[in-house]
Amino acid sequence: MIKLNDIVVKFGDFTALHNINVHVKEGEFFTFLGPSGCGKTTTLRTITGFIEPVSGSVVVKDRDITHVPIEDRNIGIVFQSYALFPTMTVYDNIAFGLKIKKMKKPEIDKKVREIARKVDLSDEQLMKAVSQLSGGQQQRVAIARALVTEPAIICMDEPLSNLDAKLRVQLRNELKQMQKEFGITTIYVTHDQEEALTLSDRIAVFNKGYIEQIGTPNEVYNFSKTEFVCNFIGDINRLSGPVVRQMIDAGAELKETWHNYIRLERMHVNVEAQPGQTVVSGTVTRREYYGLYIKYYIDIGCQTVKVIEKNDGVRIYEEGQQVSVVIDPRDVMAYPPGEKGAAS
Repeated sequence: MIKLNDIVVKFGDFTALHNINVHVKEGEFFTFLGPSGCGKTTTLRTITGFIEPVSGSVVVKDRDITHVPIEDRNIGIVFQSYALFPTMTVYDNIAFGLKIKKMKKPEIDKKVREIARKVDLSDEQLMKAVSQLSGGQQQRVAIARALVTEPAIICMDEPLSNLDAKLRVQLRNELKQMQKEFGITTIYVTHDQEEALTLSDRIAVFNKGYIEQIGTPNEVYNFSKTEFVCNFIGDINRLSGPVVRQMIDAGAELKETWHNYIRLERMHVNVEAQPGQTVVSGTVTRREYYGLYIKYYIDIGCQTVKVIEKNDGVRIYEEGQQVSVVIDPRDVMAYPPGEKGAAS
């Protein structure tokens, strides 16, 4: 559907994107994830036509659109700021692209009202000025305006970042449902790992103008290709030498000189160890109660590890309590020193 082939983007002497290669399948929800300034928005703007690469190509459905004007690409865009016309009504904002296409009024009216229903905007809201709407409602208007022209692709640049946490989660779920309903190929930009893991079919993790890994949420989380991805996606423990040495002594195929990591939920407190697993003793120094789960900070002598346990309402460990921590070496992600990722 969408192919980025060896895309290079420069701003003066600065190279913003280094040989970016991405293949987005038709109907896929594909996310560009990474910290600020990593190149994810630049890549999105290259696809939409706001930025022209110095080399490489953008191909959509076997058509090279690298030098095609923005308005001829048939790509819907939802900006971080929504970029709505504040003094115009919701109706006129949604209808704007259809009027540019010089469609007839009855057809425009039909399409506007159809898409408004799909994004949960009422007839009453259609007649209001955009400035009278809440942030969540404005976001729906921006999505409706992008979808009403029936684009082949929709690109979203951090569309939920201006909303409060609760509304962000609510609209995230609605967004995914809408994308499934429309079946539209979606490229989504975010720095929020949870958002990326929740929404995406696949994720490209960016770092300093390079792509570190492309994979499913499960692949980038549980099988991080580089040390950068391992640290950027979710919370993690880096295991110290003595712990790794104990695991090696018990038969684990690990290297003490490498950087060895394990996810918080992969370690377990006060459970019976299975063959091949390692047990270390420690003291609970702190706990954080999240309802569904509890995060424990456990001093095991050579370091403090963080462990997440499901909250069953029964086994809750107090600060100062002695516990055992079980580690399975198969859950360890290991990286050679000095090879932190594509950008290093």
